[in-house]
Amino acid sequence: MSAVLLDTGVIVASLDRSERFHERCAETIAGTSSALVTCEAVVAESCYLLRNVKGAAAAVVANVAAGIFQIPFSLTTSAEQVGDLLRKYSDSGIDFADACLIQLATDFHIPDILTLDRDFEHYRWGRNKAFRMLVPLDGR
Repeated sequence: MSAVLLDTGVIVASLDRSERFHERCAETIAGTSSALVTCEAVVAESCYLLRNVKGAAAAVVANVAAGIFQIPFSLTTSAEQVGDLLRKYSDSGIDFADACLIQLATDFHIPDILTLDRDFEHYRWGRNKAFRMLVPLDGR
């Protein structure tokens, strides 16, 4: 089965009906047959951002528990590489979760990402491979 990376913004928008891209993200997640792969940093960010949406943070954790959101990433084995990415992209304001997702893409050869973060148009995984962003945004 193929896999696709899952970023914070898509999780948040899919669970928060007040988000601008709610319908688009909910439909995109529901319509994918690929495994949804993410990292604990994305789960933590999502739960934090959804803290005021009743039941949403619990839904994120339930999706992890059910295996809908898969977390094969281990910071223990990738800390040096994540640190390198934080330094490499420090001028662009990269955050920890994005660095973990880039490393996850490299470790597991996953070029596809569900994200609302346009920074992934500039980030590279592997030895300079571009991400394929799968959530259509305005003007795309």
